[in-house]
Amino acid sequence: MSTTVLAAGNHFIRPGLFAEAVRAAAGDTPLDIRELRYDWPHTPFGPVGEVIEASGTEDEMIEALRGVEICVTEHGPLTERILAHCPDLKLFCTSRGGPVNVNLEAATRYGVPVCHAPGRNATATAEHTLTLLLAAARGVGDTHTDLRRGVWRGDYYDYDRCGIEIDGATVGLIGYGAIGSRVAKVLTAMGAHVLVHDPYVRPEALAGVAEQVTLDELLGRSRIVSLHARVTDETRGMIGRKQIAAMRRGAILVNCARGALLDYDAVCDALDAGQLAGAAFDVFPEEPLPAGSRLLTAPGVVLTPHIAGGSQEVAHKAARIVAEEVGRHLRGEALVHCANPEVFQGS
Repeated sequence: MSTTVLAAGNHFIRPGLFAEAVRAAAGDTPLDIRELRYDWPHTPFGPVGEVIEASGTEDEMIEALRGVEICVTEHGPLTERILAHCPDLKLFCTSRGGPVNVNLEAATRYGVPVCHAPGRNATATAEHTLTLLLAAARGVGDTHTDLRRGVWRGDYYDYDRCGIEIDGATVGLIGYGAIGSRVAKVLTAMGAHVLVHDPYVRPEALAGVAEQVTLDELLGRSRIVSLHARVTDETRGMIGRKQIAAMRRGAILVNCARGALLDYDAVCDALDAGQLAGAAFDVFPEEPLPAGSRLLTAPGVVLTPHIAGGSQEVAHKAARIVAEEVGRHLRGEALVHCANPEVFQGS
């Protein structure tokens, strides 16, 4: 008898990619794989029921999950209502770094383990951070825009306008997790002196790579500051007017982490005043970026539309991580990336 699996993909992690990875992880276990495709990223995700970042609708998911035991998805929602209507569901795997499309408390009450894919995009995000950091350091945003408009400006070679080198520069990283640590290693190899502010990092993790300092010291010493923290009650809005004013005049600010870490109005004021020489952002407080956003006209800014974690390799890694959890489930093995392990208590 076969196990029924729903592969609910999108235009990034396609349903067929999920299906291929699940078949490989399941080995000889017979599977009946159904496919569903959401329109993300062509249609932005958003709240569905009580979950904050999901695609589609509850009704669509309820219909797709009829008779399904295992679901692998990236943005498919799992809400209290969906769980109540899908009694056959035994495992739900989301290929996100965290289960933001899942009502985890409800899943636990209904006895459904939820797996996710931590670290799936760490390499891609680190590489994109370095891309934006280097672009901002050399003024690529403004020079690119001028050339596209047919304007060749020799004054970009003026001392006060030309960029800076990473070799010999002091770069501060706020956060030293899977992404920040990768960025630090590359910057160190390029000759930068790397400062880190992360109250949770172990000193031995920084050995030979970076120097641990307070946030105030990092802001005051760094020529470039890059954000790599998670959004928590402690970190939300952690870089505002006071912190930007404490940075070296002419510093550069980079954020490929989360828009909620930063006061973007304060950034625009600092760019206009010359307190910041440049900035580079992949994440924003409102996405998509509104047409009237000051960031679109502020000087020295490099912008990308929240694509740091998007690479072909990430799609394959994410599918493989959750597919391996499906394989473990089918073999009766312990799950490695279960977000609600308490679901197994008493079983």
